[in-house]
Amino acid sequence: MHKTSEKVSWEIAKKIFFPVCIFLLFIAGYVFYRLKLSVHIPISLQESLKKHLLAILIITIVFILQRAIGAVACWYKDKIAPKTKTRLDDELIPLARRVSKICVWVIAFLIILPLYGININALIATLGVSSLAIALAAQDTIANIISGFMIMIDKPFRIGDSIKIPSGEVVEVLEIGIRRSKFLAQDKAIIIMPNVDLSKSKIINYTYGQERKT
Repeated sequence: MHKTSEKVSWEIAKKIFFPVCIFLLFIAGYVFYRLKLSVHIPISLQESLKKHLLAILIITIVFILQRAIGAVACWYKDKIAPKTKTRLDDELIPLARRVSKICVWVIAFLIILPLYGININALIATLGVSSLAIALAAQDTIANIISGFMIMIDKPFRIGDSIKIPSGEVVEVLEIGIRRSKFLAQDKAIIIMPNVDLSKSKIINYTYGQERKT
């Protein structure tokens, strides 16, 4: 556990080294500005500079967070995901990485825009409506993703198990995907089913029964 923590810390340190250097240079420049230059700059110009400097500071912090998120995601994908039996995390990590980065940047811009006198209330309302529209349009995809999570947590079947699917066929579980799962039928055909259909139906797991007997 200790070695794992050290590896994660080292991955994050490598990724954020450059943005942290920029951050430290920014702090040093700001201290120099406050001690040496601010006394020679008019008050009105100082107020304008404060807004720009604060915006740069926020962007720098977000840049550091983005690199840290990327480092953790890459570490998990390279070191942990290959050891798991399901491919759900392999497919979900890139999606989670992109979504988290987008969320961080959206929050940053929502903080920066008011500094320049921009009213973000209308923007937030627009984002809310857009998010609702996207959620409604992708409700089937979202339902399948949630069902994939539930299958991974509840484990009604695992990769390699012999089960009977809702259509009545006895199959071998090949893959539990982020939206769909794949099965190998007795005639060697590949059956692909949405996770939501699997989560709503009765699944007979023969492998669990055999393990219980032994």
